[in-house]
Amino acid sequence: MFENIRLSFQGIWSHKMRSFLTMLGIIIGIAAIIAIVSTIKGTNEQIKENLIGSGENTVEVSLYQGEWEYEMDYNGVPQGVPLVTDDVMSDIKDLDHVVNASAYLSRQDYSGVYHLNTAFSGGYVRGIDNSYFDTCNYIMKEGRAFTDEDFKKYKKVAILDTDSANALFQGEDPVGNTIEIQKEPYTVIGIVTKAKVFEPVINSIDDYYTYAQDTAGSIYIPNTTWPIIYQYDEPQNVVIRVDSTDNMTSAGKACADVLNYLSPKDDTIQYKAKDLLEQAQQIQELSSSTNTMLIWIAGISLIVGGIGVMNIMLVSVTERTQEIGLKKAIGARKSKILNQFLTEAAVLTSLGGVLGVIVGIILAEIISYVTTMPVAISIPAAIGSVLFSMVIGIVFGVFPSYKAANLNPIDALRHE
Repeated sequence: MFENIRLSFQGIWSHKMRSFLTMLGIIIGIAAIIAIVSTIKGTNEQIKENLIGSGENTVEVSLYQGEWEYEMDYNGVPQGVPLVTDDVMSDIKDLDHVVNASAYLSRQDYSGVYHLNTAFSGGYVRGIDNSYFDTCNYIMKEGRAFTDEDFKKYKKVAILDTDSANALFQGEDPVGNTIEIQKEPYTVIGIVTKAKVFEPVINSIDDYYTYAQDTAGSIYIPNTTWPIIYQYDEPQNVVIRVDSTDNMTSAGKACADVLNYLSPKDDTIQYKAKDLLEQAQQIQELSSSTNTMLIWIAGISLIVGGIGVMNIMLVSVTERTQEIGLKKAIGARKSKILNQFLTEAAVLTSLGGVLGVIVGIILAEIISYVTTMPVAISIPAAIGSVLFSMVIGIVFGVFPSYKAANLNPIDALRHE
């Protein structure tokens, strides 16, 4: 085997230009596949990161009516949906892959929040517990967090995020000032921000509508004061933080199952997880299915390259007819002749595959630089491409090798 490989490299080197032109179809095909796969993988990672955020791994579980999130403003408090108790939260925190969890109440407010004459329209008011900020990876930027006394004494205090602070106070320091929520005064005691600031990559108007998040911000109040401004006994939402992005779907569904176990068996009103990972996978599948066609088109050049290999191997058999006759005359078996030419074809296409991978990586980086599209080199795809190119050489080398192995030694020696 090693002797055959050595002879193959010797033959390739002695006909460098011819060998390169033979490998060119393989190089182009492999390079195109590597570039496309790298672009697909990079784009898919960007889609996942844009939807989920960088390292957040949080899943919101909310009450749905059919396919739409339940609207408290329009439908009122649903009958028979129990509140999320401490025991239920303990069960949720014990679920596999769940790192932390928090129950909260939420309303999107369009006309009920003011600071003096400045309205806070389209943002969210959330009634939270003490573990919400830790679960959602928030840190205090200014002021203080809620204390146990704020919850126990029903203090009307509020914490803003940076977006709501900018919308209501427009550069003024909010801490210590008062805002009105549904005509009830709340004192701002702090400002929170994400521990890791993440901005989705927006390359087009389609990306904007796909990934753009609400920028009006949120206002946070103690959940014990929620009935002062809204309704009593509203069902809460639950947010969980998961140990890994890949476990978000299973953990979110498990959390929804715990909450639905206590709720009435009503198929129209149930808790569901806002599965951003599933959304990302759906968009990725759409992107990948489109690009799969490009991979098949690029694969055609591999067939063309394989035909080129077959052609050159037939030429090589013709050129070395006397050599084959001599080997058979001194006792070389058909299998040895067959293996020698198959090895030469496999080495030729494998070398083309390696060069194709290198060219493909360079091409992917150039595409990324020119178009700002992300790329991620796939090691399995690179290895698979080289192995596939070797298979191409073996498949298209069978006929020339078979022809060489079946030459009549007498005719071969007399060939000129």
